[in-house]
Amino acid sequence: MNTPHDPIRILAVDDHPLVREGISALLAGVTDIKLVGEAPNGTEAIERFRSLRPDVTLMDLRMPGISGIDAVSAIRQEFCDARIVVLTTYQGDMLAQRALRAGAQGYLLKSEVRKDLIETIRAVHAGMRRIDVEVAQQMARHTAEEPLSLREVTVLMLAARGNSNKLIARELEIAEGTVKSHMQHILAKLQASDRTHAVTVALRRGIIGF
Repeated sequence: MNTPHDPIRILAVDDHPLVREGISALLAGVTDIKLVGEAPNGTEAIERFRSLRPDVTLMDLRMPGISGIDAVSAIRQEFCDARIVVLTTYQGDMLAQRALRAGAQGYLLKSEVRKDLIETIRAVHAGMRRIDVEVAQQMARHTAEEPLSLREVTVLMLAARGNSNKLIARELEIAEGTVKSHMQHILAKLQASDRTHAVTVALRRGIIGF
């Protein structure tokens, strides 16, 4: 249990050693924050969390094996008071929503780490939620839109792999006309001009790709 004078204990999770080294260097001169552990993937992140019980965990999203979102979910299921900040290069609003639903309290772009990491750590440790401004604006912009259904996401993922409507129909064991109907709904919901544009929008927003 931390006293008011104890530093905030940090676990940094990222599969790139240079990123972890950068975080370590950034925190080295901060008296009220201390890096106590590192992990290169989601599996080790869960194990290290159990042994260290850090105050705040910094979690990358895309890592080999267990993804950052799955690691966040697993940690939060076991430790409901865990405080986790996602550090990522991905600005997608849907990806951010998935991370927050999994239990993250912060979502910070790596491009803003040098400027905002320290205050984000302090805010999340104090019980607040911190989301990158650009990502928050995207979330607000799309909040009133109808989301894609699970089947529509599946159709779009198959389309992103270059499958024709005929091949998608065969894969999902549905009629080709049903696939065309799904694609029409997808284009309308994403305000896309064609399927290639829809895939691009879905990748950018984090609807597919993770």
